[in-house]
Amino acid sequence: MEQTKTLQLQHYELLYIIPNKFSEKESDSINEKVKKIITDNGGIITHSEKWGNKKLAYQIKKFNYGYYNLIEFDNNAENLKNINKALRMFNEVLRHQIIKKEHKKPGQIAKAKKISQKIVAKNEQKQQKEREKEREKEREEEREEAKLKTKKSEKGKIELKDLDKKLDEILETKDLL
Repeated sequence: MEQTKTLQLQHYELLYIIPNKFSEKESDSINEKVKKIITDNGGIITHSEKWGNKKLAYQIKKFNYGYYNLIEFDNNAENLKNINKALRMFNEVLRHQIIKKEHKKPGQIAKAKKISQKIVAKNEQKQQKEREKEREKEREEEREEAKLKTKKSEKGKIELKDLDKKLDEILETKDLL
C-alpha cells in the first residue's frame, strides 16, 4: 500500500530565489540547471514563471534583492527528497521552498486570473483616487500660500499719495543735516 502512494505522481510548486549578484542571462542559465535537477529526478515540469528581480523581505547572506522564480512540476515523494537535497547544495540558490499543490484545471486557472485582474484593477483605481486627492491637497496648499503672499504684500504697500506727503514733510524740515 505504501509503495503505491510513493510512486503516485503529486503536483508540487517550487519557489526559489537567485541572488542579484548574477546578471539576468546568468539567472536564466541557473533556471535551466534547476529545471535539469527536477527532470533528472523524474519530475515533469508543468509550468514555469519568472517573477523578476525583487526586494527581499529581509537580508539573506548580505543580499537585499533577488530573482524570484516559480516552477510547478509533477513528481513522486521519493524523488522530491533528492530534489530538495540537490537544491540545498546548489550555491546559486539563496532560498527555496517546495510545497504540495493541488493541480488546477485550465478553467480554474482562467478563473483565478480573472479574479486577480479584478483585484489589480481595483487597487489601481484606489491608488489613482489617492493620487488625485494628494494633488488636490497640494493645489489647495499652493492657493493658500499664494493668498498669504498677496495679503503680506498688500499690508506692506504704501500708497503713492502717502509717500509723496512723507517726502514733502522731510524736505520741508530745516534740520536735514
